[in-house]
Amino acid sequence: MEYLVIDGYNVINQWTDLFDLKKDSLEDCRDRLLNMLSNYQGYKDIEIIVVFDAYMQKGGPNRVQDFDKLKVVYTKEGETADSFIERFVYLHGRSNLVKVVTSDFMEQIITMSSGGIRVSPREFRMEIQTDLKAADESGYKHKHPIKSNEIMSKVSPDIYEKLDKIRKGK
Repeated sequence: MEYLVIDGYNVINQWTDLFDLKKDSLEDCRDRLLNMLSNYQGYKDIEIIVVFDAYMQKGGPNRVQDFDKLKVVYTKEGETADSFIERFVYLHGRSNLVKVVTSDFMEQIITMSSGGIRVSPREFRMEIQTDLKAADESGYKHKHPIKSNEIMSKVSPDIYEKLDKIRKGK
């Protein structure tokens, strides 16, 4: 089996031309990344696991969700995406092809020593662009257009801030 394990926040923070956390909400960035990866997964037909950590979130529950055919993991409070990924590669890296997308140098070393293959976010982005261009040329139809949240992008900044406070319970 082939797995592609992605440190979600690491990729969002590396692809600054696609994700602007000063302008866009974290939720919008996550949604756009997941939509992009869902399109890619549909074309590549591999198991993709996207990990978002709750390391700094109080009471963050460990949960796994399906997003189309992607597995989306939100780690529990106090657990980093790195520790989840390290455990996954340790358990699956010797008997499966496991690629890990992260720019974290230590994570790359641990991945390779556990039988996985490291892929930098820059390399992964080039791979996505190449593969999706080939898909477009062959007539592949994307499941999700890659765009921001249409409703929230039309809300004024002061209303957005109020709604965000309500959502966060403040």
